[in-house]
Amino acid sequence: MQVIDRRKALSIPPIWRLAFRPFFLAGSLYALLAIPLWVAAWTGLWPGFQPTGGWLAWHRHEMLFGFAMAIVAGFLLTAVQTWTGQTAPSGKRLMGLALVWLAARLGWLFGLPAEWLAPLDLLFLLALAWMMARMLWAVRQKRNYPIVVVLSLMLGADALTLSGLLQGNDALQRQGVLAGLWLVAALMALIGGRVIPFFTQRGLGKVEAVKPWVWLDIALLVGTGVIALLHAFGLAMRPQPLLGLLFVAIGVGHLLRLARWYDKGIWKVGLLWSLHLAMLWLVVAAFGLALWHFGLLAQSSPSLHALSVGSMSGLILAMIARVTLGHTGRPLQLPAGIVGAFVLFNLGTAARVFLSVAWPVGGLWLAALCWTLAFALYAWRYAPMLVAARVDGHPG
Repeated sequence: MQVIDRRKALSIPPIWRLAFRPFFLAGSLYALLAIPLWVAAWTGLWPGFQPTGGWLAWHRHEMLFGFAMAIVAGFLLTAVQTWTGQTAPSGKRLMGLALVWLAARLGWLFGLPAEWLAPLDLLFLLALAWMMARMLWAVRQKRNYPIVVVLSLMLGADALTLSGLLQGNDALQRQGVLAGLWLVAALMALIGGRVIPFFTQRGLGKVEAVKPWVWLDIALLVGTGVIALLHAFGLAMRPQPLLGLLFVAIGVGHLLRLARWYDKGIWKVGLLWSLHLAMLWLVVAAFGLALWHFGLLAQSSPSLHALSVGSMSGLILAMIARVTLGHTGRPLQLPAGIVGAFVLFNLGTAARVFLSVAWPVGGLWLAALCWTLAFALYAWRYAPMLVAARVDGHPG
């Protein structure tokens, strides 16, 4: 049972009442600024200005450990209150965590020396993992211990990336970022496998959700974790046919889950098809990387962006659109323009994954424009909800 001091909770400014509020807002604003900034730098529009480690190091690190982990923090530190009945971080504790996140983002962009940046950046993930572990341990909720394991491994992946930054070792930075990306994919497999069938059942008014195949969920979690570790140790950085078979298995597993969850009614509900499409991009990424490992594709970058843009960021946009409505006491009806944001986002992903191979500059600018408009629409429609009290008068 959830025990909250109502008077104390309502005395906190709304933005600091639950973690989804500051982190969904900050993460979406960061996303809509960071991608056009990166493409502008890549095309030579920012001569002379360099973030710590250079633009490529900044882009690789920040889209994962800055943007994505902000949303992960907002989601987990909100959900864990429901899971455990414990009071989630709010008020000054939440403000402190958000300030650590912001300081690291500003430090990286404006050239803070790597020796100072590294501990500041790691502090955010360390605090997040500790907060989650403490709340789950308090009620011995073993079912969610794997989340703490993934967060701890993310801390290790970030440490590996920052070690590469300190050494000026680009290969080590890439290993850390790709390991972290596949750890997020593992988290997506774990949480997506729980919530997408449930959301689909609720959204379509079904009697019950599709029951999971536990063996498949475990296999996908373990297989994706193995891929992350192989990247961390540098064993997956070059094409290897045996690894191609593992990527095929991951792709088939996710495709099988999507087929089991599928109902033609999802196409009438923006909150549903956006989630299913995000997981479909993960299938595209897995099969594309399998082809790269088999030597049938020349580049891995398009497939990696199917994962990082289409799947990870697409799931983020779909989830924050739904979670914000539910946790601000609103009906699950999308505000005007958000279906358009989902459409723009997926068109932009297609431009990044497919079009930019043949048309690099134009394809990237088109992808950046679609991405920016999609997150700008979210910020425009949802920022007022995130900074205001719940419409039903409840805490949170």
